[in-house]
Amino acid sequence: MKPKYFLPSFLLIQMFFLQIIPFFPEQVEHFYSNGLYPIIAKSSRIIFGAIPFSVGDCIYFIVIFLILKWFWNKRKSWKQEWKNNTLAVLSFISVFYFLFHILWALNYHREPLFEKMAIKKDYSDTDLLVFTKKLIIKTNAVQGQITKNDTLKVVFPYSQEQVFKMNLNGYKNLSNQYSYFTYNHLSTKKSILSLPLTYMGFGGYLNPFTNEAQVNDLGPMYSFPMTTNHEMAHQMGYASESECNFIGFLASVKNENLYFQYSGYSMALRYCLANWQVRNEKIFKQLLKTVHPGILKNYKESDAFWKQYETPIETGFHAFYDNFLKLNQQKDGMEGYSKFVNLMVNYYKNNNRL
Repeated sequence: MKPKYFLPSFLLIQMFFLQIIPFFPEQVEHFYSNGLYPIIAKSSRIIFGAIPFSVGDCIYFIVIFLILKWFWNKRKSWKQEWKNNTLAVLSFISVFYFLFHILWALNYHREPLFEKMAIKKDYSDTDLLVFTKKLIIKTNAVQGQITKNDTLKVVFPYSQEQVFKMNLNGYKNLSNQYSYFTYNHLSTKKSILSLPLTYMGFGGYLNPFTNEAQVNDLGPMYSFPMTTNHEMAHQMGYASESECNFIGFLASVKNENLYFQYSGYSMALRYCLANWQVRNEKIFKQLLKTVHPGILKNYKESDAFWKQYETPIETGFHAFYDNFLKLNQQKDGMEGYSKFVNLMVNYYKNNNRL
């Protein structure tokens, strides 16, 4: 085989392999997620974690620039050299596809967290109602402890750099109970792409090539710890958005700092309330009346922030990411973010406390 055909052919082999691997989650869990991946992740976070800026974002800028430059240089000769140019494009995609999966994305095919933690998937309306009421009591209590006034919103007193370090406390406490949630070698960064991320409607993302947790630094600070914990869960090899929301929630509420607990409880409560708004408008309104006005002010603060950046771009990127998740064994797509309610309800039902 000629060298120019090798990488395009390798792309086909990869695509075939990724059609088969979802049938072997136990092997992926053992050999990759708990075998090769932790070595890759540890190495990446040691190398890039100490660098104060986002290396991954810079790499994206450089790669996009080089791609645009290549297409510009080929614009006049494309028709004459279409075969070689097509092979070159396929070769690039092949390398990108391989690195994306070997460095992180094979985690999409690991065992589901509900199996690892022996948590049921389904719950009844009664289960959700009991949990939501308990969550309201808990969130109200934490908000009251912080503000001493149920009508005041929580104003976050820490910097984003402090949050990155203080989040480790929550993960340390969580790992004492579940060793597989151990987090080492901090590598969380404020994304250089925060403004584009905001227009796209995202609070952050994991760079799979550098294993840096990129966090949008423009949004309301009360939710910043929970958002960061979500991305840190991705770093540990959990690909499912619902699982990362659940892990991020646990790491937030197990933090000894009240502000971090509030970030987790308030986010979880918002998902539960949104769930009720779809299920039963009457119950939703009744529950809303029992939530402290200060908490609702934080929600309005968040709504106002995201509303000012609403554009068709956000809709387009959400549609793209929805399909991307579905192609990677996340059948719920963007709805998967809210599916962590299933995990929360049944987890606390099993533990019988909140």
